[in-house]
Amino acid sequence: MTHNEQRTHWVKEGFIGLGVGILYGTTSVVVGHPFDTIKTKMQAQAGFERTTMFQSFTKTLQRDGIRGLYRGAMPPLMGSGIFRSVQFAVFEAAYTYMDGTFASEMALPVLQGLQLRVIIGGLLAATSRSIIETPLEYAKVRRQTGQAWDVRHLYQGFGVTWIRTAGLMTSYFITVDYLRRTQPDLFKTTLGPFLISGVAATGAWWLVWPFENMKSQVQAGYGGKMSLWRRMKLTVREKGGLSGLYRGLGPGSIRSFLANGSSMVVMQWAQRKVSELGFRD
Repeated sequence: MTHNEQRTHWVKEGFIGLGVGILYGTTSVVVGHPFDTIKTKMQAQAGFERTTMFQSFTKTLQRDGIRGLYRGAMPPLMGSGIFRSVQFAVFEAAYTYMDGTFASEMALPVLQGLQLRVIIGGLLAATSRSIIETPLEYAKVRRQTGQAWDVRHLYQGFGVTWIRTAGLMTSYFITVDYLRRTQPDLFKTTLGPFLISGVAATGAWWLVWPFENMKSQVQAGYGGKMSLWRRMKLTVREKGGLSGLYRGLGPGSIRSFLANGSSMVVMQWAQRKVSELGFRD
């Protein structure tokens, strides 16, 4: 569904998604990590509770230089290619496998032709991604906030990570599917995939941002142990009301748009090359 190439067997589509997804993931980290660092500091590092995006950026540069913006990049650089390739592989395999079934033939009412298999594929992709991503995000967040990480706590924050990722992935794939069906010519240009993925990913992040905020806090150990509900209430009370749940949205949105847009351009190029080289024959 994330490409317009002629589909083959679901297993083959899964392996192709696995390969091109690696390019998506590594591109995403290279382009977006500096903005992710600023976002994490604003959400979960002592001393950055009240700083704006620009103040956080300046403070980080003054303390650590450019290197500080890429602190913690190694775990996601090594792992992002893996979990993003897995998410696309699982989604593409599930989406293709359900072709011709009730899940593909049934268009959900009032949802502009959305098929059930898009939602099922998104949830499966989110689950597989969360299993791989949680320990990588934990290590990244600890490094970004100047702390050491402990192998015993690698799955700290798995629950809130899954909630965030389930909303993120299903929203992303629903938006891409809608644009693919209604604006198919956009996929044939260079700018089109950039805008499609950038808009879809950023919109999805806006939807789940409070959970991304909570995930960063949990993995950084910010505020100690408490329930997710209590943590959200405390954030609202201490960080300026409901807007406190959306702290870090500015750099997060910039990261999302640039990183996901650039990554989709790379992945679409790779999908075309796969077809041109005959790997779908």
